Amino acid sequence: MHEELKSSFQQIITAVGEDKDREGLLDTPKRAAKAMEYLTQGYRQELSDVTNNAVFSSDADDMVLIQDIELYSMCEHHLLPFVGRAHIAYIPNGKVLGLSKFARIVDMYARRFQIQEQLTHQIAQAVEDVTGARGVGVVIEAKHMCMMMRGVEKQNSQMRTSVMLGNFREDAKTRNEFLQLLKR
Repeated sequence: MHEELKSSFQQIITAVGEDKDREGLLDTPKRAAKAMEYLTQGYRQELSDVTNNAVFSSDADDMVLIQDIELYSMCEHHLLPFVGRAHIAYIPNGKVLGLSKFARIVDMYARRFQIQEQLTHQIAQAVEDVTGARGVGVVIEAKHMCMMMRGVEKQNSQMRTSVMLGNFREDAKTRNEFLQLLKR
């Protein structure tokens, strides 16, 4: 994959009118290929690998909230970054997930070409699948370079998406508790 990406970046550099042999660009295709491999590593990961059996029996049955998980992804429409934070809440149903695994789940799905709406859904579904939770809520807030650097060039715009599953969807009190906890 690395050589194919490197060649593609050489072609892009030439296609925009630059000299791929210019001193400052000589190693750029190699560095860009390495960066793209990292930014898309989520395609080469599986949910079972990132959670690594870190699901534990527990009597906890109150809401658990993990807030402000940084995320970096690439818009599938323009291949430009979007950056933000994910907030995940769940109501355990006899099992809890190790804390760091929430960040790993976010990273796995964010490190793919994405739209924020789908990313939010994938994270919520993954948490539900892994934990068997009675409910899962996910909110993502992100700024999109495709809206900031090009097109309408709106620097202060932010997108928020949410997915509510189980109790979070069915019970307005649970959903409102989650949303109130997110307010700062």
